[in-house]
Amino acid sequence: MKRYLLSLRLFWTTALSAQLEYRFNFLIELIAMLGTLLGSVFILSLFFSHGNKIGDWTWEAALVVQGVYTLLDGITNTFLKPNLSEIVNYVREGTLDFVLLKPIDSQFWLSTRTISPSGLPEICLGFSLIIWSSNRVSNGIHFDHIAIFIISLFCAIIILYSFWFLIASTTIWFVKTWNATEVLRAVLASGRYPVAAYPPSLRLFFTLVLPVAFLTTVPAQMILGNINLLKLFTSLLFSIIFFNLSRYFWKFALRFYTSASS
Repeated sequence: MKRYLLSLRLFWTTALSAQLEYRFNFLIELIAMLGTLLGSVFILSLFFSHGNKIGDWTWEAALVVQGVYTLLDGITNTFLKPNLSEIVNYVREGTLDFVLLKPIDSQFWLSTRTISPSGLPEICLGFSLIIWSSNRVSNGIHFDHIAIFIISLFCAIIILYSFWFLIASTTIWFVKTWNATEVLRAVLASGRYPVAAYPPSLRLFFTLVLPVAFLTTVPAQMILGNINLLKLFTSLLFSIIFFNLSRYFWKFALRFYTSASS
């Protein structure tokens, strides 16, 4: 474990040193993220144009869901996209051989090799929106709500990562997987609104088939105090299942990988 933590520190400090040479990009990204967030909030406000609630969700509570989505999107742009989108290049150019020869787990290396500060403004905006909206709803955030929220958010990150890595692993057979990941991101964008905003059939789909509800709606419910232990347990179960599935599928895909030297 110590060796992996040292590797992670080396990976990220090197990547940040290279990326921060272009500091003006950080300001540009912040302005772009603010514009995107304002647009999302405007669209969300349209749901409340004819009433004060969507199901049990008030305007301020729905903003917590938007904040969780913004936070996850920032994590995607900071950690997932810079790493997992490069797997296709490793396979196409044959440099995956060098990854497999390293004395470190290949999935760990491919998932954590670099970091992009472009998503950090979005993470900050997401956290700020969550804290502000939660305080407006409940006049203060309880410590136990924060603890359960962190657990459910961690599960959401694991589920999101596992889905992305599963699609990236198919690059062993299909070189052009970028379109598939963009489709996944488009579908996951539905998580910026409470699941109650959708028809019953879509609610079922976003809960059991593609668990978008466990990415944004459930963590938002936890920090707002609407704690449901069954949902929390299901979120933990989904994260374990999907993570282990991504591990198994990667090892299965490597059986069909033809190295550049073969």
